[in-house]
Amino acid sequence: MADQRLLFQALSDFAGTLVHRYAVADVLFSLTDHVTDVLGVTGAGVSLGDENRNLRFITAANEIITEIERVQELAQHGACVDAYQSGTVVQSNDLNAEERWPQLVPDALRLGLRSVAAIPMRLTDDTIGSLNIYDMRARAWPDEDIQAARVLADMAVSYVTNASALERSERVREQLQQALESRVIIEQAKGMIAADQGVGIDEAFKLLRAYTRKHHASLHDVAAAIVNLGLRVG
Repeated sequence: MADQRLLFQALSDFAGTLVHRYAVADVLFSLTDHVTDVLGVTGAGVSLGDENRNLRFITAANEIITEIERVQELAQHGACVDAYQSGTVVQSNDLNAEERWPQLVPDALRLGLRSVAAIPMRLTDDTIGSLNIYDMRARAWPDEDIQAARVLADMAVSYVTNASALERSERVREQLQQALESRVIIEQAKGMIAADQGVGIDEAFKLLRAYTRKHHASLHDVAAAIVNLGLRVG
């Protein structure tokens, strides 16, 4: 069940971010971290729709979730794609018994994942992406968990679309493109840190995030400095 204390802390963190300059990619990274902690699950990922209405993977809480999100992006098939296209919550309590996603389930089970819930990220009457939550346990998804995930997803959407009504459409396209570009540079930086420090990708990501928090910088800016300027974070 959703941890109410951690949920309130997540909402407080989001509210605190709004009064400062922020990068949308950082907000989406925070969303996956908060959802993982609040629901006590294996991890979460975010995918956003591009101009062709294809779902593009943006970020995930760890490398297991990154891999399954990329599978869905490549196939344009799975729970997150269904949630994005339908605008409704899509869930599976046990992937061992799941028949809807034959291109996804074998990879999910190989990675040890047993259950999934995908939450549409909605902007008024439009869906701009999905928040995807995974667990290594077969489990039901109580209404309380789904509602907590919805609240956090809605908070993140408000950051993506923090512009006037007249500017909103262009603002969304710009922010989605920025998030996609940030994903590429951050992935490169994670690999460089892992090679430099002799650690795994998950640990490299932790080092990267710890450095950004310590120096009050954005993930994109620090990642760009690592890739382009030789910055070391270890």
